Order: sequence, then C-alpha cells, then structure tokens
Amino acid sequence: MTLSTRSRPSAARRPRAGTAPTTGRRSRQARVGLLFVAPMLVLFTLFRLVPTAGAFLLSLTDYKLSGEWSFVGADNYTRLAHEDLFRESLLVTLTYVVVFVPMTVLLSLGTAMLLDRVVWGRGFFRGVFFLPYVTSIVLAAVIWKWIYDAEDGLLNGLLHLVHVGPFDFLGHSGSVLPSIAVTSAWKGFGYSMLILLAGLQSIPRSLDEAAMMDGANAWQRFRHITLPLLRPVLFFVLVIETIQAFQVFDAMYVMTGGGPVRSSYSLVYLLYDTGFKYFDFGYASAIGLTLFAVVLAVSLVQRRFVGRED
Repeated sequence: MTLSTRSRPSAARRPRAGTAPTTGRRSRQARVGLLFVAPMLVLFTLFRLVPTAGAFLLSLTDYKLSGEWSFVGADNYTRLAHEDLFRESLLVTLTYVVVFVPMTVLLSLGTAMLLDRVVWGRGFFRGVFFLPYVTSIVLAAVIWKWIYDAEDGLLNGLLHLVHVGPFDFLGHSGSVLPSIAVTSAWKGFGYSMLILLAGLQSIPRSLDEAAMMDGANAWQRFRHITLPLLRPVLFFVLVIETIQAFQVFDAMYVMTGGGPVRSSYSLVYLLYDTGFKYFDFGYASAIGLTLFAVVLAVSLVQRRFVGRED
C-alpha cells in the first residue's frame, strides 16, 4: 500500500539535516547582549552625549551666570577665529602635544620592553613604575616645581655640583613646556607602559626565536616582528596620550599659572578662565567644542597612518 502524493512531505518543507533555525537564537543573543551593555549605554548617554549636546547648544548662545541667555548663532565661533589669544593658546597646546606624546610613548615602550626581559621581580618593578600614575597630579606638580626651582631646586643643586647653571626651567619661555611635559610624562607613563607590556607578552616567542635562527639582529626583529604585531596596542596608547596632552591644565595651573607671558597657557586654561573667571559660558562652550574637533581630527589622522590594517 503506497502513500498518496498529497500526504508526502514536500522536499522544500523538510528541515535539512544538521541545521536549526538561527534567526530566533541570534535575536535572543542580541537581546541578551543589549541587556548587558544597557547600563553602560545609559551612563554614556547621560554623562557624555547629553552634556555634549548641551554644550553645543550653549555655544550658540550668550549665557549669563544669572540664567539670562540670548541666541547668537555662530558668533562665538566667529569670535574664536579672530581672537589672537585663542590662536596663541592653540599653538601652545599643539607644541605641548608634539613634545609630550613622543616622549611618553617612547618612555612607555622602552620601559615595557625592559620589563618584558626581566625574569625576577617583574611585578615589583611594574608596581614601582605604575605608582606615579595613581599619585595626585597636583602633588606631583608641587614636587616637580620644587625640583625645577632656580634657587633651591634639586635639579639645579645637582647641576651646581658640576659647575653648570643655575637655570630657570619654569621661568623661560623656551624651557617651560618641555619641563611640564617631563612632569606629565613621569606622572602618566605607567598606564601606557602596562598596556604595551601586555601587548609585548602576547607576541609569540617562537617568531622572535625563528628570526634569531635566521640571523636577524635585535633591531631587525623589533622592526619586522615586534612593531607590526604591536601596532594595534601602540595605536591605542598613541590616541589616549594625545587626548591627555590636549587636555593639559592641572600641571600648568599649579607650576606656572600659564606663564611666563602665557607661554604655558593652553586651550583648556583659556576655557577655564573664560568660563569660571569671566563667566562667558557660551564662548567657553565654543572653545571646548573646537578643542573636541581638533582632537577628533588628530585622532583620525593617527588612525590613517598608525591604526590602519595591512
């Protein structure tokens, strides 16, 4: 007795062997993943996106401390383009970035490579180098201000032993930015060092050993093996150190007060004075958003040349 054609299951309707509906599972996984990241998304929206949008709207107004405001459109940005003090502070900030970022990245990379070779006491030295990072920047600035002091400072005392100096490191326009950059690099290089050390330890040792057997020297192994494999980590460190450099304020405020003759007067310092000294909140918001645009542009350039994937 045979089955009728109508009762036979259609081939198009038969489930394939070894397969299962994936649409529902993927939808459930997406909902679960969204549930896990929802708290962070809410916090990011409340404390990042909303204030940024508020700052943009505020930059289009003339806002007074009393709460009175008037819409001025792009007048604050036009004022920025024609103000000499803004251009001077932008030049100071860019100069500081050019000095600070290579110094910090090279110091972090060199220290990480040294620690990567250490067998005994690596954790101890790692903690010692990371300790300045958890120190208050105000405390670090006060200590280094005493070190740089032209009369009673430690550095000039050491130079006096070899009959050199004294030098006024913080009182000369040509040395004030490098001096502050050294302080900030000492304060913050430990964080980047740990990230680079983790990246170095993730590189397989077999690649380095194979290159040694082929006769490659230390520089060739670093250039053709370590540096390409470390590029994603190096790009991350470069971006975060660049952002930190553009936001420099604390060290300059404590060590120099923006002097001498505004040679250490950064964009954030100008933003601080405009908003909290002269209470021109609309113009201060325009400065902050312009700084954001500059940092974003520099980060995109870094991604183009350093963060690209070959």
